[in-house]
This record gives sequence, C-alpha cells and structure tokens, in this order.
Amino acid sequence: MFKWLLTVMMATSLLACSSHVTKPAEQFRIGAELDGLYLPMLEGKRVGLIVNQTSMVGEQHLVDLLLQKGVKVQRIFAPEHGFRGDHDAGAKVDSSIDAKTGIPLYSIYGKTRKPEPEALADLDIILFDIQDVGVRYYTYISSMHYMMEAAAEAGLPFMVLDRPNPNGDYVDGPMLEPEFRSFVGMHEIPLVHGLTVGELAHMIIGEGWLNTDKTLSLTVIPMQGYRHDMRYELPVRPSPNLPNYVSIRHYPSLGFFEPTPVSIGRGTDFPFQVIGHESLYVSADSPFSFKPRSIPGASTHPKFEDVEIQGVDLRNFEAKGLDMSYLVNWHHKFAAAGEEFFTNPGFMDKLAGTDKLRLALAEGLSEAEIRAQWQPALQDYLKMRQDYLLYP
Repeated sequence: MFKWLLTVMMATSLLACSSHVTKPAEQFRIGAELDGLYLPMLEGKRVGLIVNQTSMVGEQHLVDLLLQKGVKVQRIFAPEHGFRGDHDAGAKVDSSIDAKTGIPLYSIYGKTRKPEPEALADLDIILFDIQDVGVRYYTYISSMHYMMEAAAEAGLPFMVLDRPNPNGDYVDGPMLEPEFRSFVGMHEIPLVHGLTVGELAHMIIGEGWLNTDKTLSLTVIPMQGYRHDMRYELPVRPSPNLPNYVSIRHYPSLGFFEPTPVSIGRGTDFPFQVIGHESLYVSADSPFSFKPRSIPGASTHPKFEDVEIQGVDLRNFEAKGLDMSYLVNWHHKFAAAGEEFFTNPGFMDKLAGTDKLRLALAEGLSEAEIRAQWQPALQDYLKMRQDYLLYP
C-alpha cells in the first residue's frame, strides 16, 4: 500500500454517522488561506487553475489573490457549471475568455473532459481549488482526476489547496464496481467516501488509478485545524442546485431520484430538500405541495414544470447520513401502482456504481437488506482509507 510522510500527524479515523463538532473559527483555515505555503512554489511559474465560484479566500477569489500577488495565471480550466457556476447540471461549458480578467477559459466539461496536450504546453504547474461535497457522483472530483492524468502526461506538478468535506463525518453507500465506471463515478470508493479532495488526490495516486505510466508530482496544501467531524456550512453554493447546508446533506440520498419520474425540487428555491410527484407520492405527516418552474442557469426545464405536485418537505430536517428509506419507500409506491420507477436504469446504475442496488429494489429488499449487501466492500475500503487520511 502506498504511504507517504506528512508534516501533519494523522489521528485515527471516524466513521459511521457522528455528530458534528464546531471548531472555533480562529483555529480553522482552508488551504487557500495559507498562501505562505504555496505562493513560493508558484513564483515565476505559469499557472493553470482548476477553479470555480467556490474558490474564495475570505472575500476574495483565488484568481484575484494570485494576480494581486504577481502570479502568472496562464489559463483557467472550467468544470461542470462553469467558472462562474452559472450553468445547469449537465449543460455544456464553452471555452472562452473571462470578461473580468481577460484570462483564457478552457472547458473541461464539454466535448473535452481531459485537456489536449497543447492546452498544457505553456504551463509550469496546475493548481486545483474547488469545493467538493464528498459524494462520488459529484463531478468535480472526476475533473480533478482527468487534470491529474493530463498533468502527469505533460510532466507538470499538480497542487491541491484542500477544503472541507461537508459530508465528511461518515462513509456509506455502495462501492463502485469497475464495469460501471463513468464520469459520475470514476473511483472504486463508496458513494459517500469521507475524504477531502486532497486526501482523494493522494488515494488516486496511491491506488494507481491514473491511466498513465507517467509519475505525477503531487502537493497538497492541507487545512489547519480541520477535523472530519466538523460541521462546515459552505460560504458559496458549490453548484446551482445545492444552495445550502440542508441540500448538501440530503444530496447523497436524493441524488438517486434523478433517473426517476420523481422530483427532488429542481426548478424551486429548495432543490434537494423536497420529494414529490404529480399523482403518486409517499404521504407526509402534513400535506405539502410545490410547483417547479424554469430557472435558467439552475434548471431550465425541470420535471413537472408549472405543475403543482405533492410530496415530502425536508427543508427543516438536516440529514445525519445516507437515508435509503426515501428511495425504498418511493420505489415501493410505484411498484404497488404497477408503474415504472427508473426512467433511465443505465444512469441509475452509474450513479450507484453498481446494478445491485436497482436489482435489490426490484426484488423488494428492505433498507436493512440493501445495506447489508455493501458492508463487506465498505469495511475493506475503510481499512484502505486509513492510509490516506490527512485529518482526524
């Protein structure tokens, strides 16, 4: 197993759902705030950045900070949702020029996911600083993977400015099986993997997941005062449909509804905080209805656009972990009515990283029986994960 020496000592792991611990603000600093550690490594270098609207250092964007410090920002690589975070989920991002800074923007979420060699030919180093949410099918970590691969092939060092994982206090869900690998799941990790992007970057190298025989020089600027059990509310929404902490905590559980006829609130002011359908729905303690609408840049044509639907309101409930009861109960409701639940079974399998979850639902297995299926692989992962933890 690949190991490395760290200047920050690692403590024992967390796991399963744990209560969040709030640390005093003065003891906690993200990697981007520790510029004394990384600015010397950027001096005189032509830098390629993988950043978006979350790449803030206090009230200042990382790009502006680097330019202010005299760093040569040669190119910005724009992931899903774009550099400014204003593109719909799945919407193509075009290469262009940033209007504010004049820096070229190179899309890595369009026809190109891994940049061509010429896009890296005039660079000396690549830096990644994007807020992740700790769920395997959230695509920023796939973009990081491809950029790491491209950097290795180009002989460029790769730097990660680490940020918290708002779902980092637990590990759960099915493991990805290699035959279901896709852009919404590239790594053999659980759905909720319990890693920061810096820890995952080390794991990608250590487990030999880069599809190249070249060696990558990786530097992770770790956070100061971070613990995996910290409650961390993101100061900037990481994507248009994750507007707050509640949505981010429900995201692992509700993402499975994407390839179904059921709405999880896209086209509302509270996406990933409600569940609803026009005619079939799981009864809630109190009646609840909502009407999705077109919201350009977030959900241009949502399910049930301009139609009032009924369901469950989760806005006042902060999820403590992965809750499979929602999927099990709604699947049962559709099965009892003789209606198809998965409109895109192939995409469901990619999100789950396996077809076992979909097949278990079809067999009528309970939540406990479904969870039991992934426990052996999950325990193996937990042992492997220990070697890559940077934080207690």
